Parts: sequence; structure tokens; C-alpha cells
Amino acid sequence: MRLNALPPLDALKGFVATARRGSFTAAADDLCLTQSAVSRQIQSLEQRLGAPLFVRGKRGIALTAAGESLYAIAAPMLAQLADFAAALRAAPPSNPVTIAAGIGVAALWILPRLGAFQALHPGVDVRLAAGNALSDLEREGIDLAIRYCDAAQAPPGALHLFDEIVVPVASPALAARAFASPAALLEHTLLELDDAPRTWLHWPTWLRIHGMRRTAARALHFNQYDQVVQAALEGHGVALGRLALVEPMLRAGRLAALRDGARRVPGRGYWLLDGLEADRPDVAVFRAWLLHELAHSRARIEDYGVPGA
Repeated sequence: MRLNALPPLDALKGFVATARRGSFTAAADDLCLTQSAVSRQIQSLEQRLGAPLFVRGKRGIALTAAGESLYAIAAPMLAQLADFAAALRAAPPSNPVTIAAGIGVAALWILPRLGAFQALHPGVDVRLAAGNALSDLEREGIDLAIRYCDAAQAPPGALHLFDEIVVPVASPALAARAFASPAALLEHTLLELDDAPRTWLHWPTWLRIHGMRRTAARALHFNQYDQVVQAALEGHGVALGRLALVEPMLRAGRLAALRDGARRVPGRGYWLLDGLEADRPDVAVFRAWLLHELAHSRARIEDYGVPGA
């Protein structure tokens, strides 16, 4: 279909209004135009089609054979367009399920799983709000939130999801060399997160706990945790993996973990918070799916045998 060969929509509207009312004046009133404007639309349409559409007489106007044929096509087409536009205007606005999470959790845990949810529930829209600042669920219209915090800071009613477990991880090729011995680890680049308050995610803390007083030969620093993990995937160094977030990559063989190198961070964990509309049907569907995924993830984390996990 050559769209540029179609008559202009405004001219078709003027033609259908005139044919239905049998009068240029009445059609002009319906379209909120002047009579001369409608007349010019009809003339341009006749010139475009190369055929007269109306017979103009002393007693009014009548459709020609070409006009009758065009009206039979154009009138129902414009009626369908009008009905469609009215239905869209009457439809309630889309209200997606909004889930908020820290940048690392959003990028590494939620985002890779959203495709599976969409395949199961194509009619549910989801909005992912990623940010490390604490969200006000009611003020920001958030339906669900995964918050990373100390157990004492978890809001009342929050559901505990995971403990924070940290383990050195690297690409399989690098891990074969870096995890051969404690000394070998320090000969490789360590991927460091620049987040001063979270000392448990810093290499000096892990090294000290494991009785390793020396520092590594090299380090790369990042200000977001998903960047740290991406650098590890690319083989740029060894990262401190947060087991809840990197477990799918370990299972898929994209990363390898240091055997017996995992440690649980006392008190720290991930919590699920419900907004005010947690019982809304689409929110309940997403929440149920989320808890199903979390249960499977938690079971796989426990397979690592970390004490107290």
C-alpha cells in the first residue's frame, strides 16, 4: 500500500460530513469550520481523485456515482477510527507494578529475571526503580521494595530474604590461577568497591579476617557494585561477590568462587517491603512470582554450606 497515494484525512472528513448531512453549511457546523473551508476540501479531494463527487444543483447537492462509492468506503472507516480513539480515551491509564531496589540488586538480581516474568504474565506491566537512596514507598508510589540493611534497621513487617554472604569470585580462567593459593590471590588485581560505610565489601576487611596482612599488588576501583561484577566477568580481576547476587553466574559457570572463602556478614541482609497496594491483583501476582524466585535462589545459596546462611 502506497500511503502517499491516499487522500488527506481532513478532506475525507469534510467529504463524509457533507455527504451525510447533504449540505456544505451543515457539514461546516459539524466540523467547526467555515462553509468555504469545507468547500475547498471537497474541491481538493475531487482534484486529487480526478472525478466529481457531488452534483451541485439549485435544490442542494447529491452524490455522484464516484461519490457514492467513496462514501461507502470512507464512512465506516472513519467511524471505526472514531470508535478506536474514544476507546483509548476511556481506557484507564496504565498502572505498572513498581519495584524499587538498590542499583546492584536491580541490575544483578531483578533485571535478569524480568524476561521470565513477562513471558509468564504478558499483561502485567513492571517498572523497575533502581537507586541506592532509601525510598518512601507511599510518597513515590512504590508497590514493592527490596532493601539492603542491618536487621535492626529493617522496617516492621519486612520479610527477610537473604543474609549477606561475601566470597571472592573471578572469571574461571583467572580463578584457576588466583585461587591456587593465598599468595597467588595477592598477585592479581583486586576489584574494589568505593563505598566507605560498607567495610565488609572491602578487600582489606576480608584479607584481615582471613589472616592475610599484605595488600594486593594492584587494585581497580568502582563506585557501583554491578561495575565490580562486570569487571570480574571480563577477567579484569578478583571481586568480592555478594553470594545472593552472583550465585546465578556461579551456577552458569561465568564466575568461579574461592573454595571455603565465603563469610556471612553478621546482621546484614536483604528484606522485602510491601507498599500500600500490595493486595492489588497485578502486584500480588508479581509478589508471588518474586517470592518463588527468591525461594529457589535461597535454596541454591544454602547449597554452598556457609555456616548460619
